Amino acid sequence: MHSITHFVGGIFQPIFHLVAWMLAFLYGLIPNYAIAIALLTIIIMGLLTPFTVKSTRSMIAMQRLSPEIKKLQQKYKGPENRQTLNDEMMKLYKEEGVNPLGGCLPVLLQAPFLFILYSVIKGLAFTVTSKAGVITSHPRYIPHSSKMYENLIHSVGHINVWGMDLSLRPFPISSHGSTLAAIPFFVFVVVAVGFQYFQMAQMNNLSRKRGQALPSQQLMMQRVLPIVFAYFYLVIPAAVVLYMIISTGIRIITQDMMFRTGVSNPNKGGNALPVGEREIPASEPIEAPSEVVEKPKAKPPIVNPANKPRSNNSSKSQSRPAPKPQSQPRSKAKRKRKAR
Repeated sequence: MHSITHFVGGIFQPIFHLVAWMLAFLYGLIPNYAIAIALLTIIIMGLLTPFTVKSTRSMIAMQRLSPEIKKLQQKYKGPENRQTLNDEMMKLYKEEGVNPLGGCLPVLLQAPFLFILYSVIKGLAFTVTSKAGVITSHPRYIPHSSKMYENLIHSVGHINVWGMDLSLRPFPISSHGSTLAAIPFFVFVVVAVGFQYFQMAQMNNLSRKRGQALPSQQLMMQRVLPIVFAYFYLVIPAAVVLYMIISTGIRIITQDMMFRTGVSNPNKGGNALPVGEREIPASEPIEAPSEVVEKPKAKPPIVNPANKPRSNNSSKSQSRPAPKPQSQPRSKAKRKRKAR
């Protein structure tokens, strides 16, 4: 086991020196260990922000696919259909462009940084006890010319901030001198776990507002992971717990900005599209569905020329009967002849 730890430590040595140098540089600007750790956390989270955005999108996409996954699970029940179920689920993930492990990406990326920062803090607080019982500080990884190195030598390896030694852990309580002095370390653990639950609740509330069901595996992971991390927070230095508090707070702010600006949603500002649908660009013509049959256009009514309105004179002439032809008046001669 010791050989494995030595081998892994040898691989990470350059990274330890780089992180410790950055921490010493930030401490030189503002001589406060907590502020230096906070600034270092902001730099690290700035590098991890693209992965946080991608992870948040993956979690939302997984929640959107939850109804389809349940249908597949109902369709392929039993151990004999397990392989078919896995194949169908992977096919669904591929068609929708979803990575089922994308939501775990920030947690997986945090693990190396936790190990690195833990090793750096442990190296900064490294002390040697002589045979005479004299304790001397021998900080590792940081330049000997830095202000942090001088202060650590002067404080004999104690990373003192606000009356706390950030190199200590909550347990054992005897290392703090009293139970009262150990309370702030337990407060750090409670705050770190509370921030993690708040971050997960933030994601769940968004899904409920969109009417999306939460996968049971995701709910189980959300309940178990903070408890697992709580155990680590009790056995690692308080400086590393402070890093986790600040990084989780930054992630909460990042997610809130994503939800408000619509970065986490493909349809910015709207609900996620149902499975199998896609957003049609404005330049693409919209085709009518094949099932819809267009109704024939109504033909204009045929107007009979006889029914066309006529002028007033013509109508009057048609309504009156035609006058009878008057007989021609007889001439006077004919009348005289008839009288005779």
